[in-house]
Amino acid sequence: MFKKIAALVMAIAMVCTMATLFTSCGVDPNFKIGVILIGDETEGYSLAHINGIKAAAKELGLADSQIIWKYKIGEDSAALDAATDLVANGCSVVVSNSYGHQAFMAQAAEQFPEVTFLAMTGDFAGISGLPNLKNAFTAVYESRYVSGVVAGMKLKELLETGTLTKDIQPASFDKDGNVKIGYVGAYPFAEVISGYTAFFLGVRSIVPNVVMEVNYTNSWSDVGMEAAAAEALIANGAVIICQHADTTGAPSATQKLLNSGKICYSVGYNIDMLETAPTAALTSATNVWQKYYEYAFETVMKGGDVEADWAKGYSADAVAITELGASCAAGTAEKVAEVEAALKDGSLHVFDTSTFTVGGQTLTSCPVDLSFIDFSTMTVIYEGETVEAVADGYFAESTFRAAPYFSVIIDGITAK
Repeated sequence: MFKKIAALVMAIAMVCTMATLFTSCGVDPNFKIGVILIGDETEGYSLAHINGIKAAAKELGLADSQIIWKYKIGEDSAALDAATDLVANGCSVVVSNSYGHQAFMAQAAEQFPEVTFLAMTGDFAGISGLPNLKNAFTAVYESRYVSGVVAGMKLKELLETGTLTKDIQPASFDKDGNVKIGYVGAYPFAEVISGYTAFFLGVRSIVPNVVMEVNYTNSWSDVGMEAAAAEALIANGAVIICQHADTTGAPSATQKLLNSGKICYSVGYNIDMLETAPTAALTSATNVWQKYYEYAFETVMKGGDVEADWAKGYSADAVAITELGASCAAGTAEKVAEVEAALKDGSLHVFDTSTFTVGGQTLTSCPVDLSFIDFSTMTVIYEGETVEAVADGYFAESTFRAAPYFSVIIDGITAK
């Protein structure tokens, strides 16, 4: 009995000394997290971060009162004001979820070296010289590829059953007989290009003869513009509409046109779109932000140092696709499981250079300059090294930094 009691006491003691910011075997009630959001719960991108932060906090035993939220903060000095206020309110960690917040987080990091700043989707933490500024992104291009496989399975079904033919919907085929798909993109940034290329390659892994048109809205979140872009793509023949945009505009427009008799389906981003497009939505590529936030918050709570650049995918369960819609083709779930397993064990690489060409040629080299440049003045703000991104037969995305840097327009994709 004595040995059992001693062992129990020792186990309790070990648990209680695991973290420097845990007191009396619980979370320090003074530990606070500040969150700066570009939007709020009404748009998918910010909602994904909100859900991830809440889930991570719950897992770590943090109370709701230990999180301070700042909603709809612009990519301007308001972000610095928000960060300053959060620090004044005792936050040990400050998160910002939009790329345009990053420069202001850097200013705050310099002013408050005792606070850890997590500039999500940012790209210069590792070269900034600021040890308390961190960047993170998921390898969402992996889940975009998988969502492309889902779309490809649907296209294959439509073609094989004769539901989609040149006679039935002639605008959906180009002069060479390729099937048209479309993509609503926010901006012509590497983050967007990487994502839509991954989606396209996923589709083409199932149906090789496809081409894709990308329409940029030049906004992260504009429901009207996204709907209009989707409608224009479908009018030009696109059978599948995917998106890197934050609202339900594209799925909603696709559902409306499907209801009117068009053959068109939707693949969303960040959130499940089945409520918006119950028969048009196939799935959505999404980030499991909880995985990162749990890691980052716990690291700070234990007095550790968060990685300057964090980017994980299926190997860490940090990305996923949402529930498959009722319109998905038979066998889709099985195919998805096969592809996800290959991505998880590293036997499949999204940007395998044998699967695409650029100007008719295989991509054998792609140097990437990791410096941070102010393109308005063409001034290098932070000097970074130039790395070769192509090795071992694939482009190594999000390896040298968290933020995507694949910005090549491959054959079969047109963007405007």
